[in-house]
Amino acid sequence: MIRIASPVLENGANGTLKKNMPVEGPEREKRIKVSHLEAVGRTLSGIAPWLELSGLQGDEALLQSNARQQARSTIISITDRNSPDFLPFDVGAQSLVDAALIALAILRAPQSLWLELPEANKKNIIEALLSSRKITPVFNNWLLFSAIIEALFCKAGITYDSMRIEYAFRQMLQWYVGDGHYSDGPVFHADYYNSYVIHPFLLATLNATSHTRKWNSLVPLQLKRSQRYCELLERSISPEGAMPAMGRSLSYRCGNLHALGDLALAGQLPSSLPPEQVRCAMTSVIKRTLGAENTFDKHGWLNIGFCGQQPSLAEFYITTGSLYWSTLAFLPLGISPESTFWSNPDVQFTSQKLYSGIDIPLDKADDE
Repeated sequence: MIRIASPVLENGANGTLKKNMPVEGPEREKRIKVSHLEAVGRTLSGIAPWLELSGLQGDEALLQSNARQQARSTIISITDRNSPDFLPFDVGAQSLVDAALIALAILRAPQSLWLELPEANKKNIIEALLSSRKITPVFNNWLLFSAIIEALFCKAGITYDSMRIEYAFRQMLQWYVGDGHYSDGPVFHADYYNSYVIHPFLLATLNATSHTRKWNSLVPLQLKRSQRYCELLERSISPEGAMPAMGRSLSYRCGNLHALGDLALAGQLPSSLPPEQVRCAMTSVIKRTLGAENTFDKHGWLNIGFCGQQPSLAEFYITTGSLYWSTLAFLPLGISPESTFWSNPDVQFTSQKLYSGIDIPLDKADDE
């Protein structure tokens, strides 16, 4: 996690992100204005739980303290109009995605990324997030990006637009197709967006607005659906730590573990998935996708690819900043080191058990 995040945080804290971050991709010239915000929003939302974790000791505590300072300096810099790294949150539709990820990061680390900031800087962040309201979300998972920004305002006691939240919830309910999967728009897509966005953002939005009690009745239903989806996600991991290379945004690499890490972080994994089993499964994928040769360039920035450097995997919207979605696999680093997630011995995960000839309970579809 530190290896991935360091170039973003170090340059973000020093006001040199625009100067030093490479921007590569098939439509570089069209998307260069949003790539830096992508890198920041994705990095912060992935490392936020670890930034917020208390009680770390030794070298890790020193790393955490340094990262907290850099993260705060970065979020201050990108929302300060006088900074060389000022990043507008309303330049192109893509800005809405990463404005939402900034909101998600703050929800995951309110002490580190919000409460400890000076009031003037909080005001800058609010203005930046408000500016993204002019962007009309695409009619798919993007509805949740608008919703989570309003959920942050709700959580922070700021005037918010409840209709953006209500609309996202109502539409997602209509798009549920069964067995833990949402169609992500009117037509189902076989990709990882149920993990990249849908399940984690639905739960985060519900949690952030729970004090209003407006949508609390949806929580048990959504948790059940997320748990079923994560059962299937864990089963898709091969004994060697490979996952099916299907659908769009494969260059997010192990970011497709977002939903699984989110439930692990919350302590809400289904009973069928012991925490230590999820740890071993996720670790295998992280090593497989981020340990490949040429994953990083000579300056430590991520290269485009699913397993190494594979620029042909980049959709039109992919640039260097997009790749930092991979940090969302590191949410479990926000779990206490004393928890069973970390302290229990290694075990085989589902596919390893099955391909070793071990008899395990059968899988059963959710008949909801």
